Amino acid sequence: MMKNVSFALIQLSCSTTVSENWQKTISSIRDAASKGAQVICLQELFKSVYFCYEEKQDFFALAEAIPGPSTDELGALAAELNVVIVASLFEKRAAGLYHNTTAVIDADGKYLGKYRKMHIPDDPGYYEKYYFTPGDLGYQVFETKFAKIGVLICWDQWYPEAARLTALQGAEVLVYPTAIGWDLEEKDGEINREQYQAWQTIQRSHSVANGVPVVSVNRVGTENGQQFWGGSFVSNAFGRVIFQASHDQEEIALVEVDVDSSEYYRRTWPFFRDRRIDSYGGITERFLD
Repeated sequence: MMKNVSFALIQLSCSTTVSENWQKTISSIRDAASKGAQVICLQELFKSVYFCYEEKQDFFALAEAIPGPSTDELGALAAELNVVIVASLFEKRAAGLYHNTTAVIDADGKYLGKYRKMHIPDDPGYYEKYYFTPGDLGYQVFETKFAKIGVLICWDQWYPEAARLTALQGAEVLVYPTAIGWDLEEKDGEINREQYQAWQTIQRSHSVANGVPVVSVNRVGTENGQQFWGGSFVSNAFGRVIFQASHDQEEIALVEVDVDSSEYYRRTWPFFRDRRIDSYGGITERFLD
């Protein structure tokens, strides 16, 4: 049996004007819904430029309560359009305490909950540790009208443990809102290609190891020394790329995803059956000296 769900991947560029980004995203959601989208996936921190390129206190003013005004407006829109919305936002939890958070809103407009990004990078151009406290809600799956969605965020992509723990909770698909690109000072095209291929390959491997489709949504455009590489994609439950967006164009892509395919792939390649959970104790250690 197949259970196809229409996922919309909204890959946009962002300006320094929050209201402009918001309106462009709302318009894109409406466009996707009019074409038959059922689950609409937004890129990481879609309301603003990727502000973590530098450490600057002014950017904390972008943070907001979750749930709050943004999730309220998105909830009303979701109910109107009968769509699920996966929305990445900058959460203000308390004074001086912030998270990189994704909210999930069901097709009836109900706020289902949030996932707080667990893995926080700190690299040139990606100074996220200055802004974000690591997540403390654990890995989660949200049972929406159309599918059981596991949400992870950007840097989480590189960690098989995160994908595994989310899949073990019954996720039918993994969704990764993302903001990642090439350093404009890097002139070696081969290095740029290698970085994108590594990014896509590790996520496709999560599909293979866990027998679930992956939906990864990235931004495009040039911001503060970064060329965001777009390339949003979907892989099926065995890692085959069934859609890939361009590297330099805004796109609203609708992709049919079989969210009931795990049964077939896990019967054919029973990786979950053969896991030796009795032998994995060392995985909780920082390093096995």
